[in-house]
Amino acid sequence: MEIIRNLKEITFLKGVFLTLSATIILAISAKIKIPFYPVPMTMQTFVVLFIGVIFGWKLGLVTVSLYLFEGLIGLPVFAGTPEKGMGLSYFIGPTMGYLIGFLAAVFLSGFFKYSRNYILNFLKLMLSVSLIYIFGMLWLSNFTGWEKVFMVGAQPFLLAELFKISLLSILIPQILRLKSTKPI
Repeated sequence: MEIIRNLKEITFLKGVFLTLSATIILAISAKIKIPFYPVPMTMQTFVVLFIGVIFGWKLGLVTVSLYLFEGLIGLPVFAGTPEKGMGLSYFIGPTMGYLIGFLAAVFLSGFFKYSRNYILNFLKLMLSVSLIYIFGMLWLSNFTGWEKVFMVGAQPFLLAELFKISLLSILIPQILRLKSTKPI
């Protein structure tokens, strides 16, 4: 029984370490702006999908929930913080729907089973990231109105999203190979 208890403790500590590490990576991905046309991109959505793919939906949801909680209590983890505010005042601003969409996207990307089929993986990731934009635009419409929401809240980012999803689709076979040799 002692061995089983020790294994459960090790598994728990490993989960805590992975979760904290992933929230740090997610926060860094929000801060790095990569020059891209027509608007600079961050790698936030890439990291959210990556967390889902590598951790699965359960640990993925815990990780993204912790990241959102960190932002809610005032840690400068979101893109645009601290310049555009922090904590609850930033969270309930125009980007709240996108942030909530991270939960739906990490769930779906973590729920899917992936294969070595690039096209199927691409479609699964596309569906997952679409949830971020659906939630985001639904909330953003309160600030921009329905007539402008797509032009402001999605269109500028489509090319960057295609790039990020393509990159992750290419990486998935390697991720699967690593996951089969070293379980997370």
